[in-house]
Amino acid sequence: MNTNLDFACTMCGNCCHDLRLPLTVTEALAWLARGDDVQILCEAVPWLEEPAADNLPAAHKRRRSFAAQSGSLPARIVVILTGAFVGPCPNLQSDMRCGIYEERPLVCRVYPAEINPFIELTPANKGCPPEAWTPGLPPLIRGGKLVDATTMSLIEQSRAADANDVAVKQRLCGLLGIDAAALSNEGFVVHSPRREDLQAALLAACEGRDALGFAAADEEATGWRFVSNRRPTVDALVSVGALGICVAAGAADDEVAGFEYLGFYPATDA
Repeated sequence: MNTNLDFACTMCGNCCHDLRLPLTVTEALAWLARGDDVQILCEAVPWLEEPAADNLPAAHKRRRSFAAQSGSLPARIVVILTGAFVGPCPNLQSDMRCGIYEERPLVCRVYPAEINPFIELTPANKGCPPEAWTPGLPPLIRGGKLVDATTMSLIEQSRAADANDVAVKQRLCGLLGIDAAALSNEGFVVHSPRREDLQAALLAACEGRDALGFAAADEEATGWRFVSNRRPTVDALVSVGALGICVAAGAADDEVAGFEYLGFYPATDA
């Protein structure tokens, strides 16, 4: 564990390339309005009963998810809106400055700190060069705790938005007919609606109404399917009543599946 860390941005731009950048609903609408792409990442957690009060990781997951049903198996669905880009961020200028600096997403403002309270900040996992962590720079962590007041405030804003956006995300999935999610901690299912469709549905979801041309949102959130690239995972889920799909990692079949699977582990058929 890093007991003490100092940090200052070197403007190397490493953290602004090849990302799926988590966005709040408001930030996703702004991202789309600028003509950039947003993808929807979904993960699902089997939820047979409410966790104990002292199960803080489960409480964190619950705050940012909505209840759903996969066959006869209760579940909770976590939906993440992401600004997706290959290569440099569309807002990164040639001098490595951010073109929307005053309106940049919360996750960019918080970086390199972690928004998830159960993930430790590890410099080796960040794109910043060693000189960004030189002792004597502004203090970031002392005694294992974040001490930068501005960053702490931004993290709280991000966590609050994550919880407050849940209902909108549930309506969004209903409007777009999204019903597939990866098993939590195994990967993500990535949905990539057309920009115009996503923008219209997201605006409608924010207003709590149906968008013209979209199916009505399902308040029960039924019929969700668990997706995995590991056959034992799918078989285990199906054996307890869930709906399951086994796919190859990175597979994207618009005619059949309509999504891409990003797996954390090698695929297995047995």
